[in-house]
Amino acid sequence: MDCIFCKIIEGELPSYKIYEDKRIISFLDINPINKGHLLVLPKEHHRNLADTPPDLLKELIDKVQKLSRALTEAVGVKGFNVILNNGKVAGQMVEHIHFHLIPRAENDNLHPWPGKTLTSEEMQRTAENIKKLIG
Repeated sequence: MDCIFCKIIEGELPSYKIYEDKRIISFLDINPINKGHLLVLPKEHHRNLADTPPDLLKELIDKVQKLSRALTEAVGVKGFNVILNNGKVAGQMVEHIHFHLIPRAENDNLHPWPGKTLTSEEMQRTAENIKKLIG
């Protein structure tokens, strides 16, 4: 398999491993946004959120929560972002589901993306379209 994360999991590529159990692994991002930037992912290969079994997602979130506590204390920050990109257009560079834990500090120059203004009709139509598909 050509997945870089699968190669890290198999020990074919090096990493700065933070956590590992039977199903989950976490390591430092090699291109960190801030010091301590972690990735948390399943060992099983799943492309994105929609492809990942619910029981595995629950385990992932449990580890994200546990690791976030350790991360904020270890790097001395009071906040962090949890990011999950799904698909190339959303910024997913490796097609293996993974959560980013990004420590945040005052004045780190990481600005939130801008919001858009929609009409109340657009908001209503969008809400209805989503609700229809939930089932």
